[in-house]
Amino acid sequence: MSFLNLSGKVFLVFGVANKRSVAYQIARLLEEEGARVLYSVHSAERRKSLESLLSGREVYVCDVERDEEISTLAQSVRAKHPVLHGIVHSLAYANYESFTGSFHEVGRKDFLQCVSVSCFSLIAIAGAFKELLDDRAAVVTISISTTRMAVESYGYMAPAKAALDSSLAFLAKSFSGFSRVRFNAVCAGLLKTLASAGIPTYVDHFMFAEQATLRKQALATEEVASTALFLLSERSSGINGQGIVVDAGMGLNYFDTAIVQHTLAGVWPTT
Repeated sequence: MSFLNLSGKVFLVFGVANKRSVAYQIARLLEEEGARVLYSVHSAERRKSLESLLSGREVYVCDVERDEEISTLAQSVRAKHPVLHGIVHSLAYANYESFTGSFHEVGRKDFLQCVSVSCFSLIAIAGAFKELLDDRAAVVTISISTTRMAVESYGYMAPAKAALDSSLAFLAKSFSGFSRVRFNAVCAGLLKTLASAGIPTYVDHFMFAEQATLRKQALATEEVASTALFLLSERSSGINGQGIVVDAGMGLNYFDTAIVQHTLAGVWPTT
């Protein structure tokens, strides 16, 4: 038996967009451990674009902004699988095309849609699948390393992720009344993904984050996926309602001497 003991277990993964997705890397590692992975994607178009990547896999379509589609997904999964041992929620969306860069100018519709997809979808999914989850199942979502840093270009995603982080505690408490299902998050530093590509000036921030890590090397998607795998396994049975920060030390290294000196040299003249 492997250390993680995931062989033969069934997991449902939300959020695969391409091979660089956090969701896909988690699913790949699950399959390497011998687990059965079911995939849920946003649309029929997305499923078609993933045909070669997910060939031979069980792929469902579900728009998580529609409660009826979440309910239908739960029924479809139940028809083939009596038990789920875990769920991966790697979903987030913000309409950056209409974002001016000033948080106080965010429109109500855009903000609420961001919260709906990035946070409420986890609550809705948990509710729809509660009868299907094994008594000791694990639910893992993907958050960000900090929601307290006001990065202008990141817009209103951080407040939505803050709501997601808080929801973990309430979901963990709510489910504890009838099960031992756990809810945790991997709070990741900056990554190169399809989702991040749509964030204005993200490349600049990514390059800064790489220099801010203690090792001077960017965080890898597989490192985030590996942490998620641990949280999905019974080896993390004592962790519930938590966010595990995975950022290669970036969060404690903003005053790195080299970064400070470079910043000062760029702002103030030397003469």
